[in-house]
Order: sequence, then structure tokens, then C-alpha cells
Amino acid sequence: MNARNGALFVVSAPSGAGKTTLCKAITESMENLTHSISYTTRKPRPGELDSRDYYFIDEDRFRTMVAAGDFAEHAQVHGNRYGTSKRVLDDMVHDGIDVILDIDTQGARQIRAAYEGAVFIFIMPPSLAILEERLRNRKSDREEDIRNRLRRAIDEIREYELYDYIVVNRDFDRALSELRSIIAAERCRTKLLKSGWIEDMLK
Repeated sequence: MNARNGALFVVSAPSGAGKTTLCKAITESMENLTHSISYTTRKPRPGELDSRDYYFIDEDRFRTMVAAGDFAEHAQVHGNRYGTSKRVLDDMVHDGIDVILDIDTQGARQIRAAYEGAVFIFIMPPSLAILEERLRNRKSDREEDIRNRLRRAIDEIREYELYDYIVVNRDFDRALSELRSIIAAERCRTKLLKSGWIEDMLK
């Protein structure tokens, strides 16, 4: 029997703030921590692989999964749909695996309503000017897309009170260190202990 349930870490940020890179780095540097792979209807970006970065599916299959209640959360972001498998998420948490969800504020609200004890972390850009610079440096978005992402960033930042922690990604190594400290501390909380584990240990 595992001593505790897995912890669920929800990480959100405006597009371009660096959350996906931080989530990838943290799962590579900490044991027993996995990055949940979302389903999406958007097309793969250069270098992205199906089943590694996302499960890339079409709109019809996504709608079918929504109707079947397969998603723990799902949302439409920048014209594309994203969702997290409820079955996979629940199985990992039950098996004592810590999970990072890299999702937007819409999905975060759904997880907060459904998963008591989840930990919410918002990755904040140092400024909107730096965020715009990072979006332009990606060279993967049209001008209209960049403007839309910046407008949405303002709305997302205004939802900061939904989150337990804010990490400002001014310097990547420092932001990664702060994220690692949050995860390490949350792993020690008594709320994660499985019922009866202490009693069994004392027998």
C-alpha cells in the first residue's frame, strides 16, 4: 500500500510565459513526478510528437469524449480545444504518483471544483512587454495570433487569486528552483496520507 496519494499540481500561465518549458524541466529533475499529457484538436507545432507532447485528435473525437465524460477538465483556447483524461489522472493520483497539469485558467477552475487538495501555481511573466518579446521570438504565430494572445494574457493574469502560488519567470533557473521548492513542500503535507496508513505502520 502506498503511504500517500499523489499530489496534483495545476500550472497555468499566459501563452509565452514559459510554463511548458518549466513543467518539462521539473518533471525531468524530480522523481515520481509526471507531466499529464493533454488531448488537443490543434495541429502539432514543429518538433511536437503525438503521445509525447499531446494526444492530437480531431474535433469529432473530442466532442465524443466530452459527451462521454472522459475529461477531468476541458477548454477552448485560441480557437483550439484541450482536455485532460479523468481516468488517467485519477489512476495516477491513486497510485501515489505526483502529477503536473499544464492547463489554462478555464481548466484550472474546473479542477479546483472537482479535486479538493490540488495545488495551483501561476507562472507570471515579468511584464507584458517581455511576454510580447517572447511570443515574437517563437516565430510560430501570425501577428493577429500574437495580439490575441496578449489580450488573453491580461484576462488570465487578472485571475491570479485562483492560485495558491505565483512564480515570476524572470530568470529560468530561479523560477525552476522556486517551482521545485513548492512541490517539495507540498509533498510533505499530511492531507496526502492515505487513510489507515499510520495505524498500519504502528501495528
